[in-house]
Amino acid sequence: MSAPLYEADIDLGPLKSRRIALIGYGNHGRSHALNMRDMGVTSIAIGLRDGSASIDKARADGFEPVGLADAVKDADVIAILAADEAHKAIWDAHVAPNRKPGVAVIFSHGFSIDYGLIEPPADCDVILAAAKGPGGAVRTSFEKGGGLVGFWGVHQDASGEAEAVAKAYLAVIGCGRAGIYPTTFKEEALADILGEQAVLVGGMCALAREGFEQLVAAGISERMAYIDTVHELKYIADLIHERGIHGMYAAISDTAEFGAHEVEDPIREAVRPVFEAIVKDVTAGNFARRWVADFDQDRAGLYEKRASAKDHPLEAAGAEIRKAVTRRSEP
Repeated sequence: MSAPLYEADIDLGPLKSRRIALIGYGNHGRSHALNMRDMGVTSIAIGLRDGSASIDKARADGFEPVGLADAVKDADVIAILAADEAHKAIWDAHVAPNRKPGVAVIFSHGFSIDYGLIEPPADCDVILAAAKGPGGAVRTSFEKGGGLVGFWGVHQDASGEAEAVAKAYLAVIGCGRAGIYPTTFKEEALADILGEQAVLVGGMCALAREGFEQLVAAGISERMAYIDTVHELKYIADLIHERGIHGMYAAISDTAEFGAHEVEDPIREAVRPVFEAIVKDVTAGNFARRWVADFDQDRAGLYEKRASAKDHPLEAAGAEIRKAVTRRSEP
């Protein structure tokens, strides 16, 4: 495994000397723009669609956003930071017709390139610069003096400088403080989707809901069931983040650890076929096609499932607990 790179290892010149267009000003776009500015990057254009709700937010942060075409036409580097599923429409309507020849195009996830939503022409540098974590954490960790781990990859190197630009981009958004590693678009796309779907979001929520329902069925109050299957997740996640899984086990009660070791293997055996099916589905591009199709239908399927999740009984129990905790912590 290659050793990580840090700020001191990276030349920022390949980025600081270029005009950068950031497309989108959501969690990633805002964090990238603010961190870049704090790191001394002076030529930043924020590109937003007409009527975007982010226009006022960008202005409040001291930027003067412009239309997507105007941001792109003078840019040497274009970072597409809008939602993955919107990339094709943005590329086709605004980037492809207005970009300069030889421009470097940066993506923060491997999704659009690996699954063929966008096929840039041969004269472009096509770069992956992925800060591994939520977009908002790119900024909050930077403000605390840290950063998120970053991964860079090059799909196309038309200029011969794509690798240098990728590393410099990650450094100016703060990843050089935590460590920067090489990857590929394919590796990042699969890891990101599988990690989120099967573990960090889908798997965690499925286990929490199933545990809640089983406890309630066994006669436990919804309040107690929520505490023991959802509320305490934060404390375990914090321990794993600080110490790793082995360190977490050493920090909890022996009773909890003994029981956890007994059930871990049966749970893994039960979910292994699900994980294997997800990997096949994602690598075949099926998930990407379904998600883009739903986006084209104004996210009808997503919003239906989100509304259904709101009705689960643990949500009411959680609202009660959060209200009580917040009230107790108020001055």
